[in-house]
Amino acid sequence: MRLYLAFVMLIATVALVTAAWLAPIKADASGQAVKLPETHFASTQSGHGFNAPPGFADAVPARNKAHPEAKSVGQQVCTACHSKENDNFAHTAHAAGMQVALAANPATATCEACHGPGSVHAANPTQKGSIIAFTRDGGTPVANQTESCLGCHSGGPRDAWLGSIHQRNDLSCSDCHNPMTKFSAEGLTAKQSVSETCATCHKDIRQQFNRRSHMPLPEGAISCVDCHNPHGTLNPTLLKTDTVNETCYQCHAEKRGPFLFEHAPVRESCLNCHQVHGSNQHALLVAPIPMLCQQCHSHTRHPNDLQTETSLGNGLTADERLMGRGCITCHAQVHGSNHPSGPRLHK
Repeated sequence: MRLYLAFVMLIATVALVTAAWLAPIKADASGQAVKLPETHFASTQSGHGFNAPPGFADAVPARNKAHPEAKSVGQQVCTACHSKENDNFAHTAHAAGMQVALAANPATATCEACHGPGSVHAANPTQKGSIIAFTRDGGTPVANQTESCLGCHSGGPRDAWLGSIHQRNDLSCSDCHNPMTKFSAEGLTAKQSVSETCATCHKDIRQQFNRRSHMPLPEGAISCVDCHNPHGTLNPTLLKTDTVNETCYQCHAEKRGPFLFEHAPVRESCLNCHQVHGSNQHALLVAPIPMLCQQCHSHTRHPNDLQTETSLGNGLTADERLMGRGCITCHAQVHGSNHPSGPRLHK
């Protein structure tokens, strides 16, 4: 009996496997076989089996508002005169993508994808504005220059470019970037690094990094864009987060809290006590301790007298409360405390 049941089960299993193997492909309502979305891995448009990069493959000439009647002339006409520029451009990321797209589709715009149709410029090269020029004296309004760049680079980090402090001050993309030459390792910035590019205008901020205590920007450990988005944010100082504190917490997570006992000025803003770029005081402080603490804590309970430089160790009236680490000798947890006995930030 057992052998009979085992034989029946074996026959049933073989029948089910055979039926599944021979079953037709599922069809949709039109009777066509259902196919997965294209992966483009089997494309024959390029020698490596991949399509050209979509952003470049679909490139069209930029719109030159000064000469909407201009016609495309093609890359060969441009390079016939601008051979030096073409040699410099050949080393950039833009050139690599454009050449792949041009090989796949000869109708793809290359030079004219950024500079606009070149027929008017080819007929009269000295006429300013005959082509989109990315210089201050080229005859093209900054708004038209920016529109050409944002044709590909819109969205993402540039969502808030319109209305940002840089846009309101009439900055052009080419004031910070040079897409025609590879000066930098990334970002096609006009200088060798992001920080050097920012320092072109923000010289006062750059000098703050030369102070005794400073952020490690001169050492190359960070750059301006670690905290700021130069292409625009929703706050006036172009911070990448909503508040100063949230920006600082990206690195100083141990100061985030929440704490059982908060220190109000710390929770309000790190800038109440620290100069963010550089300071001549310890730990980027805006003033030495205890003078910093006495900006809020003076003539109330302890301390009940105002400390000045004359109370230092070499002063006329030396005071032991200014020795060592000053106030934080006792109030060590100045950013906040989780200790049950820490309401005075002692522990």
